[in-house]
Amino acid sequence: MLVKDVMTRNPVTVTPETSVTEAKNLMTRSKVGKLPVVDKNGTLVGIITGSDLVKATPSDATTLDMFELSYLLSKLTVEKVMHKDVKVVGEDETIEEAALLMADYSISSLPVITNNLVVGIITEGDLFKAFIDMFGTRYAGVRATFVMGDIPGALNQVTQRLAQIQCNIVSLVTADLLNSSERKVT
Repeated sequence: MLVKDVMTRNPVTVTPETSVTEAKNLMTRSKVGKLPVVDKNGTLVGIITGSDLVKATPSDATTLDMFELSYLLSKLTVEKVMHKDVKVVGEDETIEEAALLMADYSISSLPVITNNLVVGIITEGDLFKAFIDMFGTRYAGVRATFVMGDIPGALNQVTQRLAQIQCNIVSLVTADLLNSSERKVT
């Protein structure tokens, strides 16, 4: 399955000149936790998260009054608080590659880039939905799990036997068993 099959297309974006207040309001209205930051040509220049916005705002213990606080926040721009070193993925890459990148860097989403333009965003939620689909979780049926050695033809024997007893295979997933040369087939 490819990134373009599960990503959110045309994500909400901001520019470096967008105020932090505006970005926060946009996140709230759009119900998103991250905003890709793009220049006037649509090229990715950074990303800003909800936690970045929280860190950028003064604590509740501030001595500033409401008007001073609002004024200062309206002058603070996304450019000052965004992450500039952004991990990205292409829309024709596999979701496994996207998941690996997200896991390796402990990030919950990746902007999707084509020809240097932001065309989408893929999130952990998108990957969870794809995972559910890959396992055939929404279909009625029986789930069977086999442990088998790395032997040529072993999987073929299992699938042929299942066909003989009229079992329809909706999904097939394999996983390595830790510290073993065997694989778990579900």
